[in-house]
Order: sequence, then C-alpha cells, then structure tokens
Amino acid sequence: MTAPDTAVLRVAGRPVGRYVTRPELPARLSPRPYLHPVTTLAGTAVTELTPADHLHHLGVGVAVPDVEGFNFWGGRTYVEGRGPTELDNHGVQRHAGFQLRDPDGFVEELRWVVREGSENSANSRISESSQTLGSSRVLESSRTSGSSGRELLRERRTVAATELTDTAWALDFTFSLTNPGPAPLTIGSPATNGRPGAAYGGFFWRARKESSPPDVFTPDAEGETEVHGTRADWLALAGAGWTLVFAGATDLTRRDPWFVRTAEYPGVGSSLASAERLAIPPAETAVRRIVTVVADGRLGRDEATALVRKAVSQ
Repeated sequence: MTAPDTAVLRVAGRPVGRYVTRPELPARLSPRPYLHPVTTLAGTAVTELTPADHLHHLGVGVAVPDVEGFNFWGGRTYVEGRGPTELDNHGVQRHAGFQLRDPDGFVEELRWVVREGSENSANSRISESSQTLGSSRVLESSRTSGSSGRELLRERRTVAATELTDTAWALDFTFSLTNPGPAPLTIGSPATNGRPGAAYGGFFWRARKESSPPDVFTPDAEGETEVHGTRADWLALAGAGWTLVFAGATDLTRRDPWFVRTAEYPGVGSSLASAERLAIPPAETAVRRIVTVVADGRLGRDEATALVRKAVSQ
C-alpha cells in the first residue's frame, strides 16, 4: 500500500520511481519533494538520496540556490567576496496537493515558502549587481502564507512515466513557477552571484555514485569539461549498466545550458540562471520541461538519439 504522502510511478506494471512529498529533513537541506529511488526497468537504481558528499542532493527534483536571496537548494549559500557561507536562509517546497494521481504519473501543486524572520540572513548575501534591482529585491508583506511562512513561488509539477522499449522508459518532468506577489521576482545561481562555472539551479538529477565516474556525452562532444555549461539537444550520462539521456522538450528549455558533474559526483541539471538572473514578473510563470530516458545498458549516440526522439514525441 502506498502512503498518502508518496506516489509510486509504474511502467507496464513495474515500479520505477517513488515520489516523496513531505520528507522529514533538517531545514539546512531545504526540504522539498523528490523522486527516489528511480530505477531502470531491470531494477538498477540510478538516483541517490542525501549522499555523504552532498547531503542536500535529493534524487530527482527541482532545486534552486537563490530565489530572492533564499536557498531552495540546500547547504551553504555562495556569497560574493566570502565564498560558500552558512546562512539561515533556507526555504521549503511544500506539497499542497495532487490535482491528478495515476500509476504512471501525477500533477502536483506546491508552495515555495520561507520562514518568517529568515530574510535578514538572506539579504546579507546579495551582491552589488543584484542590489541594483532595487524594489524588486524587497519581499512584499502580501506574499504570506499564514503562520506557515512567506510564499515566494507557486509551482505546478507534472510528472509522467512512459515505456519506450523493453529496456528503456522515459520520465517526463514539467515544472511551472509562478510569481504570486505584486513585485518582480528573480532567480539566481552561484554563477550569477560571482562563482564561474556554478550555474546550478532548476531541474536536477543526482545519479548513482559508482566505483568510477560515469561517461557523459552530447551529440557532438564528450567529457565533463567539454559538455558542462553548453547547450545541446540532449545529454547522456552512462554508468556501469545504465544510461540516462536528458533532453529539453521545449525551445525555452533547450536554451538553458547543462550543468554537469562526473568527477566529483554524478549529477546533471538544467540551468535556469547561467549568465544572468531569471526574472519572473508578477503573475507570470516560468515553465521548463525535461524528458529523461532511463535505460538499461550503455547506449551509444545513435541509440540515445532514437530514444530521445521517441520520448519527446510521445
């Protein structure tokens, strides 16, 4: 039996992912819903949860290190001139309910909230460039969610699992972030705050760590150094007996560069804020859609291309 705060994704009757909506985690990890474990059709795990190297990495989900200075990624906050710094500025993504819940997917409503009183710590990290945004940096008092905290964003998350072949399936993950307040809101990253090469924030998949780093490649490049920070129609991460192929499924999503780590840890994300902060005006919505092929075995470029085309077109 599935608990009311979890959802199990199934493909052809086989469980391939467990979605936890209300994780019991320390505030420092920026608690948020996540998918873990995610497996291939043969049952090989391809995600990790709270690994020792980065406790705030939570399987598959959406994580953003800077929403108006608040940390929805977890861990330390990058402060220009100070480096990674411990701040009391962590937010929480709260599950508000399922609009749809089927064996092969769901539609979920979430609220991104911060604890009252934590804003002073967040404001201490804003760089000079972001302070020029003036009033848009001020969190209006109308963005409240009662005693539960202050609401910065509302999200609708749509997740679906589909079978591709006997050895591969696809995870279709769409998230829509809406600014509910009367003032503009911006999303940043360590890169936009002064740390080159660290444009993480958005969709993020923490993959399974093995004895040797996975291979990573795109249609025309390979290796972490060559693919990190680039734009490509798809990007593949291949481990000992599995391959993940990530693809932006909309024009806007494909404009976001890939954030890639293999040597330090295996992880892939799509960067919402790489060169500049992403602005979301009042009542406006930022939408991204990532489709990920989850396959048994190690795929080559031709196989990856064919499966991605099939997955995105479904």
